[in-house]
Amino acid sequence: MANVEERMKILKLIEEGKISPEEGAKLLSALSDSRRGVPQPPRPPSVGGARMLRVRVTDTRTGRSKASVQIPLALVDAGLKIGAHFAPEVEGVDMSNVMEALRMGVTGKIIDVTDDEDGEHVEIFVE
Repeated sequence: MANVEERMKILKLIEEGKISPEEGAKLLSALSDSRRGVPQPPRPPSVGGARMLRVRVTDTRTGRSKASVQIPLALVDAGLKIGAHFAPEVEGVDMSNVMEALRMGVTGKIIDVTDDEDGEHVEIFVE
């Protein structure tokens, strides 16, 4: 919202004749450029639609899908706690980082792992 207020102040200065339209255009451009360089904080999970965690396992030898599962994010925390008892040695994946990313509202691919020994490619997405 501060961006809108700043833009309105610049337009008001132009209207009052305190700065020229050219100066105002430069200020508006600089304001716009400075906002593009600032990374936007992750959005919290949307209230309107349920977000899903998708797990896709593909056979690296054949390219065929071995499993594709969608899980509501609301169940993921409990599922990770239960799953930790069955597979405590999830190599190369810090599950606390995954849960933090989910809490922050990250979307897209969050894990992409290939297990050459078992011939599996595992991808995890948040949708």
